Order: sequence, then C-alpha cells, then structure tokens
Amino acid sequence: MRNGLKPELIERVLGGKPKYTLDELEKKFPPRDLPEGAFVTRFAPSPTGFMHIGGLYQVLINSKLAQQTGGVFMLRIEDTDTKREVKDAVQIIIDSLDAFGLKYNNVPEYGPYYQSQRKDVYHSVAADLLAKGLAYPCFLTAVEMEEIRARQNAAGFPTGIYSEFARDRDLTEEEIIAHLDKGEVPSIRLYSMGNPEQRIFCKDAVRGSISFPENNEDLVLIKSNDGLPTYHFAHLCDDHFMRTTHVVRGAEWLSSLPLHYQLFRMMGWTPPLYIHTSTLDKLDAETGKQRKLSKRHDPESNVANLLADGWPTNAVLEYLFNIIASGYEEAKLKGAVKSIWDYEFRPKKIPMSGALFDMKKLEWWAKENIATLPVPELVKSVIAWAQKYGDSMHAAQISDVEYLTSVLSIERDNPKRIRKDFITWKQTLSEVAYFWDDLFVANTEFEFNKDALNEFLSTFDINDDKDTWWNKIVAIATKLGVKNGDVAMNLRVALTGRTNTPDLYSIMQVMGDKRVKQRVGSIIK
Repeated sequence: MRNGLKPELIERVLGGKPKYTLDELEKKFPPRDLPEGAFVTRFAPSPTGFMHIGGLYQVLINSKLAQQTGGVFMLRIEDTDTKREVKDAVQIIIDSLDAFGLKYNNVPEYGPYYQSQRKDVYHSVAADLLAKGLAYPCFLTAVEMEEIRARQNAAGFPTGIYSEFARDRDLTEEEIIAHLDKGEVPSIRLYSMGNPEQRIFCKDAVRGSISFPENNEDLVLIKSNDGLPTYHFAHLCDDHFMRTTHVVRGAEWLSSLPLHYQLFRMMGWTPPLYIHTSTLDKLDAETGKQRKLSKRHDPESNVANLLADGWPTNAVLEYLFNIIASGYEEAKLKGAVKSIWDYEFRPKKIPMSGALFDMKKLEWWAKENIATLPVPELVKSVIAWAQKYGDSMHAAQISDVEYLTSVLSIERDNPKRIRKDFITWKQTLSEVAYFWDDLFVANTEFEFNKDALNEFLSTFDINDDKDTWWNKIVAIATKLGVKNGDVAMNLRVALTGRTNTPDLYSIMQVMGDKRVKQRVGSIIK
C-alpha cells in the first residue's frame, strides 16, 4: 500500500484544513430511522436547461418507490458544473415537480441539497483519500492534457490520464511542495488500481448482474479551477452520506457503473442499488423508426410545453406510470386501483429497451382522466390553466364562471356515457368556444334550409322540455317533407358552426333564448 500525504501537506493541497474526519461525517449523517426495506431515492438533476419528460419519468419512479416502501424521496441539485448552469433552471425543476404534485422530502439533517454548498464534505473525504494514498494532487495543465490526448489518439490508445500518461501519479512530497510553491493549484485525482483486463461485476435492478472491464483511469475527484467535485466524486459522497439506497438514472450512465462500484468499494461503503432506465422514444414521422425523444426537435420532450398546452398532469403521470408498470392500465380499468399510488410495482418490471412515448396514447389517457372529473373540478382546472397560460380569448371564456360551468356540464350527468372529447385544458376551451359570441365562427359553406329555420323560430320556446322540443322538430320535418335529422343538423350548424357536437337540446338550454334566436335569425337574414 502506497504512502499518503501528511496532514500539513494535505492542507496546502486542498487550500485549507478539512472540516471533518470520516468518523465525524458518519456521525453527522447517521443511517436514517426508517422501516426495514424502505427505499431512499433521489432525483439529482443538473440545472443546465429545461425539465425533460425523461426527467419527469425518473422522478415518478423515484417518488413511487419511496412511497410504496415508506421511504424518502429527495431532490438534490448537482450544480458543480458552473459553466453549463442556466439561470432559473433550478426553479423550473422545482415548479415542474410541484405542478405534477410530486413531493420531495429534503430534511435539513442530511443537507444541504445543493452540491455547491457541500464543499466541506467533499474536501474532507478527499483529505482522507490523500492521507491513505488513494488519491493524489495532479498539476497537469489543460494544454498538457490536450497534448496527452493527441498522442493517445495518434497511437490508437484510449484517451485519459492513466498508467504512464498519469505524470503526477507518484510525485514525491518534495516535488508536490515545489509545484505548490510556484502557486500552482492542483486537481485531486483518483489513484486507480483497476486493471481493464480484469472485469468487475455490478448489479442493476433491471438488468441483473453485469460485468465491465475495471476502471484504470485516474479520474479527477476535485477540480482545480473551483475546488468543486466532479460528478463521480460528488455522487459517491452524497449518496453515501444522504443514505441513498436506490439510484434511478438513464441507461447512458451504465458505462459509469464500474467506476462508481470501484469508488464505493475503495471507501469500504455499500453502494446503492442502481436502476438504469431506458430512454423515452418516439416514432419518427419521416423514417417511421423508433428514436430517442430529442430536446431540440420534439416539443413534447419539454415538460413546460406539456403544461403550457394544458395536458392534465395526472393523465401525464398515469401514462408515464403505465410505461413503467405495464399492468397498471388493466388494473385501473378493472377498478382494482384508483390511482398510480395504489398500484405496487417492482423495479425489475421497468422496460430495458427504449420505451415509446406516444402522443396518441397520451390523448387516450387524458380523455379518460378528464371524463372522470366532477364538473366543479373540471371547471377549476380549466380556469387555473387559463389564468396562468391563456390569452384574452381564454380570459373571456372564464370571466363568467356560472356560464362556463353550464357549458362544461353538458353530457356529464350520465356516468356510463360521459363525453370524451376533451383532451387538454387548452383544447377544452377551444372545443366549446362557439358558446361565446365573440369566439363563434359561422359556417359559410353549409347549405341551410331556411324554411326549416323559419319554422323552428315560429314555434321555439326555451322552456320546452326535451320531448316537446323534439316533437316540434319532427313536425317541421313532416311539414317540409325532409328527415328529422336534416332539421336538427340545420339547427346544429346554425348555432355552433359545426356538424358534430354534443346534445343539441342541452346546447340550446345553455345558450339561452336570446342567443339561440339571434344565431338562427342571422342565418335566415
């Protein structure tokens, strides 16, 4: 075992005395007091852009696993990549989780939950590694590392700092001091003992046991420019001291698994169980082939777009959950469960290959979801969306809540035959726009039977019950020698501008006497 650095040299290398010993950190962040088998999960995004639907997919898995085991779900912000950080990205993440009702439990005892605020933890662990000879200060400059990469590429070698390319791997204390005396600030690198000709076995909750070549690269643990940790080192320290039991992340991180196992084993810590999820894919309209949802080309990949378009958040969660747990839809339709929070699933059931995110299937879930809402809740949801995302047209529609309630109540009194033409809150308001005179668009292509409309106005009484109203329609059809449906269609198009609508009698009752007469009269004129 190689010798480590002395305390006074470690202090110089790190730019300050470590705040904690490992024993003190273990006492500061003790094992959580949770029921046996409880999962401690976390969503750990970097604040580098918008909230991706794939992120929401992972949040749902994390949240559900914690909920069904009586555990804890955390939100941890991995903000150590200061160059890529985007303003307000953290708030976007928090607002997105809040919009979908996905609650996290960041108890202060295990915080802070921003990696940029946990520097003392990382430096204390790095100090321990330096003292044990498991890490070393590296004074390679960016230019020197680029020269190494160029030589490796020319020789056909893997790029990175390892083996003979790790120039500072075995510097003496005198050599380290000489660099420091020149004012050089080192990064802290892992002193890797891995051999890529040997394999390390790792466990994934979805894929089972997987083997990889051991990692031999001396990866950076603490960066020289800002003293913050790299993703890999922060991951090690935070998941151990936050007592994370399960890590849910995308399959693109599978290649990092042997490194993370190596780091945990080096520290003598138990690694969490990893769950690598598949990508969310879509069918490409041009090629017809399945491909990964693109941040740049697919608007539906941005959670903010789904919210702005008014997709019911519960429908989105149910659809995503059915991708995660394919038996959920059947259980819901059979009435075995009321919501995703009643349905227990196992990580092994999460799809390994690309899961298809199909907007048509999302539409089905949205229609089913809205159809089950009581009218007051439907009205409340539509108004809440319009107030946040709507325009002046939507403002007009929600200004009279009583009228809006009457409009949205049509064909919702029979639980067995509830209308299912509402998909999003935005589309719902568009679907019923003809009820407002300023938004009504008359149909100029339909060939109206004005005799039928005249006959209708001559006998129309808004107080008629439905049977009486229909008998008058039949009498008009008989008198003019046309079909009952033709008379009704003339009225439907005159009142709504459309040939396909919900129950016509109900529409007229909501519109009221004055509006019905004005619209029919304007066609006649």
